[in-house]
Amino acid sequence: MSETTTPAADVSSPHKPARPARPAGATLTQAVVAGVGLVALLALGLAWQSQQRLKQVEQELVRRQDNSQSEANIARDQARQAQELSRDTAAKVALLDARLAEVAVQREQLEGLMQSMNRSRDENVVGDIEASLRVAMQQGTITGSAEPLVAALRQADERLARYKQPRLEGVRRAVTRDLERIKAVSVVDVSTLTIKLDEVVRQVDDLPLLAVAQPDRTQPAASAAPPAAAKAAPPRRPGSGASASAQASSEPGWWTLAWDQAGERWNALSAEVWREARGLLRVTRIDHPEAALMAPEQSFFLRENLKLRLLNARLALLSRQFDTAQVDLREAQAMLDRYFDGRSRKLTQTTELLRQVQGQSRQVSVPRPDDTLAALSAVAR
Repeated sequence: MSETTTPAADVSSPHKPARPARPAGATLTQAVVAGVGLVALLALGLAWQSQQRLKQVEQELVRRQDNSQSEANIARDQARQAQELSRDTAAKVALLDARLAEVAVQREQLEGLMQSMNRSRDENVVGDIEASLRVAMQQGTITGSAEPLVAALRQADERLARYKQPRLEGVRRAVTRDLERIKAVSVVDVSTLTIKLDEVVRQVDDLPLLAVAQPDRTQPAASAAPPAAAKAAPPRRPGSGASASAQASSEPGWWTLAWDQAGERWNALSAEVWREARGLLRVTRIDHPEAALMAPEQSFFLRENLKLRLLNARLALLSRQFDTAQVDLREAQAMLDRYFDGRSRKLTQTTELLRQVQGQSRQVSVPRPDDTLAALSAVAR
């Protein structure tokens, strides 16, 4: 190449001196140096580019390392928090286990307490019912009435119905049987008997005595026959003269009517006089002469003594002493039969009331609630 260019340079510039020709080895060296420089330059560019890339990679690595470090720190914090949470959770679980164990123990104790309370409650109910029945039996024995026992059995039945314990159903059935059996017994109605005695006491002051003369009411009063003049003649209807004269001829005369009226008046007057005359004298059979010989001032004390007898019988009935009441009632009945007029209607009514009281005043044995007591004893065992 240099050989071709050199003559041209020589031709174009003939006046310039010619340069000395370079050797071929120098030229080759320069080319090698230029190639080496170019390679070096290329290597330098590559190295610089690699350096830039390396820096970018380093920066990326540093960034990623920072991110990893921050994430690691976050993960470490989270792990620490999780660890703390797990420790707290474990502590809470342990506490819950302890409390669960305590609750289980308390539940067992509570169940035992409830069972004991149920047993004690049943025992209390049984004891209360038995005590109330025994008190009612004592009251019935003292008063002779079945009302306290009936009330106690009803109260026990209502209490067992509210309680609804299967263990006590047998007791309730026994209570029902005893209640029906006691209700079937006829009990003396003391209040009615005392009312009758009060009525007898009230009637004592109005009863007639044998010592006091009373009008004879056994003979009925003679009823006067209706006079013939009271019978009015039938009215005459207007008619013909012949019929009127025939009717006048058939009727009796005025003197006949006057005679009949006078006879009837005489008979009524004589009957009235005879009745009054018979009332002046009365014959009465008296079995007890002392009743007729009683002085008028003694009648007051007789009536008061009779009232006292009746009041004593009333007090005996209220205190359930039926034997004493029977004695007083018999004495009162004897006084009525001895000193009072048996033909009086008031005495008949008073005697009937007294006999009713005497017949109903009897001792009635109240049945014992044996079925209920036996059922309570069986439950209490």
